This record gives sequence, C-alpha cells and structure tokens, in this order.
Amino acid sequence: MSTNYRFTLAEALGLLPTVRQMVIELQARKQELDVAAAAVERLEGLTGGNGHLAADAARVRREVQVHATKLEALMAELASLGPLLKGIDEGLVDFPAEREGRVVLMCWRLGEETIGWWHEEDSGFASRRPLQGNDW
Repeated sequence: MSTNYRFTLAEALGLLPTVRQMVIELQARKQELDVAAAAVERLEGLTGGNGHLAADAARVRREVQVHATKLEALMAELASLGPLLKGIDEGLVDFPAEREGRVVLMCWRLGEETIGWWHEEDSGFASRRPLQGNDW
C-alpha cells in the first residue's frame, strides 16, 4: 500500500466528488493514450520506407508521450490525496481505513453513487462487503 493515511467514512465521502471527477478525467486521458498508441502501431506497420508515413509516426509517438505524461501527472495527483487507484478502465478506487485495529479498504467504483463497500487489504473487489453499522 502506498499511503499511510487512513480515511474515516466521512472524509472519504467528502473527497468523493473530487475523486469521481479525477477518475472520469483519467479514463478520458487513457482513452486518448490508447487511441494514439494504436495509431503509432498502425503507422509503423505501414511505413515500409515511406518517409512521409515515418514522419507521421514520429509525430504521433510524440503525442503518445504527451498523453502518457498527462495521465501520469493525474495519477500522481490522485495518489497525493490518499486514495488508491486500482483500475482506470473499471474506475476502481480504494480508501484505506481502519476497522477493528486493522487496515481495510473502503472501495468505490465509478458509477456508484456513494462509497458503500469495503474489503480486506489482501483481497479485492470480488471480496467486497457492504458498509454497515456505526463502526465506520
């Protein structure tokens, strides 16, 4: 785990609108990167000594680097807030918390209205359980 911060449910919920917007932006940036990377691959397959296409491929490779840099910066910004990005495509984010003296992860996925689930630190999305009770 990359952070020592532990969220209360109230803190995580307070940060959720910011996290939601960042995940939406991360998905958009990753989509741009994926499209540019596919274009580079296609152009490199077509170049065959064609200088014009090679120049196009070099230009698109530079675009890939720009998109990758933006994506990395946004990921670092999210990490600096404390949540753990678990999957861009899935929009999965975990919020480290403490429960009964151990670290657990409150989890949220883009499209969910609120943070309503948690799982053990050494398990994942498939093992998540609903947040219940007043102990959060």
